[in-house]
Amino acid sequence: MLKQLYIKNFTLIDTLDMEFRSGFSVITGETGAGKSIILGAIGLLLGQRADSKSVKMGTDKCVIEAHFDLSRYGMERFFDENEIEFDAEDTIIRRELTSAGKSRAFINDTPVALSMLKELGEQLVDVHSQHQNLLLNKQDFQLNVVDIIADDAKELTDYQQTYVRYQELKKEEQRLREDIEQGRQQVDFMQFQYDELTNARLSDGEQEELEQRSETMSHSEDIKTALYEAESALSGDEGGVVSNLKKAVSALQGIEHVYPDVAELAERMNSCYIELKDAAAEVSGKMDDVDFDPAELDMVNTRLDRIYELQKKYKVERVDQLLAIQEELGRKLSNIENSDEALAEIERQVSETLKDAQRKAELLTEKRRVAAGAIEKQMRERLVPLGMPNVRFEIAVEQEPLGRCGQDKVSFLFSANTSTPLQPVSQVASGGEIARVMLSLKAMISGAVKLPTIIFDEIDTGVSGKIAEQMARMMSEMGHCDRQVISITHLPQIAALGSTHYKVYKDETAQGTTTHMLMLNDEERVREIAQMLSGSDVSEAAIQNAKELLKL
Repeated sequence: MLKQLYIKNFTLIDTLDMEFRSGFSVITGETGAGKSIILGAIGLLLGQRADSKSVKMGTDKCVIEAHFDLSRYGMERFFDENEIEFDAEDTIIRRELTSAGKSRAFINDTPVALSMLKELGEQLVDVHSQHQNLLLNKQDFQLNVVDIIADDAKELTDYQQTYVRYQELKKEEQRLREDIEQGRQQVDFMQFQYDELTNARLSDGEQEELEQRSETMSHSEDIKTALYEAESALSGDEGGVVSNLKKAVSALQGIEHVYPDVAELAERMNSCYIELKDAAAEVSGKMDDVDFDPAELDMVNTRLDRIYELQKKYKVERVDQLLAIQEELGRKLSNIENSDEALAEIERQVSETLKDAQRKAELLTEKRRVAAGAIEKQMRERLVPLGMPNVRFEIAVEQEPLGRCGQDKVSFLFSANTSTPLQPVSQVASGGEIARVMLSLKAMISGAVKLPTIIFDEIDTGVSGKIAEQMARMMSEMGHCDRQVISITHLPQIAALGSTHYKVYKDETAQGTTTHMLMLNDEERVREIAQMLSGSDVSEAAIQNAKELLKL
């Protein structure tokens, strides 16, 4: 339930801070007073796209904040899943918009993406504006109404998962057929390519190893010369580093007993001697390893030329890419060879999944037909008191090919008179009749869906008098079931039945036009409703009439 709405620097609003109550409330005000501005602010809170022009001229930022009491609606799961702190009695959503066009959204002071704000907003508030009456033209809206009353969310989800699987298998079957057809046309060429790569006996890492061997053998003389010079410098008979270092160590060790200060130095030099002696042995060993074999070099270069040739032919740069091509060719050839079996298997899966989807679609149809009967009965019961004594309302459920929502095409058929045949409601109902149908649908749906707040924006279009009063009573009843109903209206009959009455008005100041909103007391309500009855010149008769409507 919406407890409080705070708006600052939004279009014509400087600051608005308004408390809201449970039950059935009404908002009135002259045309152009700013009721749509307040609805626009609420729309931003519900995740609608923002326009920087909405920021009041001359200010840098607008802020819209709402406090909700969700203690009776079991919404903890949303907050747990999104790791947002949950305060059931005071959930705060806020939207900030700068004049530069930057927008930020918050839930309980946690920054969130606009999509998350919209997801929560859809669970908090339903705003029914006049243009929503056009939804009666939409088949998906009509089907959604039936699904809500049928309470078939589990069955629908189960069906949709199977249907998606069926669609995936159909695509897989089509791809396989295309691969087989294409493969059969190219099988000889593919076999030649596969044999060519297979006979090459490629191995991953081979190219790098061969390139290194070729490089080494091509410079074998340079390598041997460098190794010989290194060995001579280390182990040569005259002036070799190893033998000279050994002499130095022996000299120092010979004086250790008379000059102990050289003991550590001798030890360090001896370690160096051991290390250098070992390195000299390794250098000597490598001289034996390096040997130039023209035949081996030719073999290595021939193998590399073959690898380079294949890489150029198949337009790749590495052996592992050639191996991947070989594997893919092998897979395609195997598919072609086993195509009949593979195709038969995928066809079997498609057939079984289709039967499963059809079975689940039938279950949906059964639940929808039962729900359609219940909706027809409820709608007649709701529409008769709204001035349609001869109303007929039926739901046609026709079969169509399987789709994402099943196999059912739903149409709402309507006739307000016994002499008029049933036709789609959007084609035969007048504006006032459509308003009453939509209100009845909303009242029925609200009984099945626990939505904290419902706002009706001039749903009374095209009705007046006794019918308007009956519509108000219906909205009032909706507000008695742990639900908050707010109606923006121009009709005194509806305004008089609200348990709380708000007025929106404009004020012309030296700084410009500003929109305000206030909660009316009993005396102010009398004058507001009297003005709605008689216009700007409020007569005594209008005041008395207003008191009668308010039962004061």
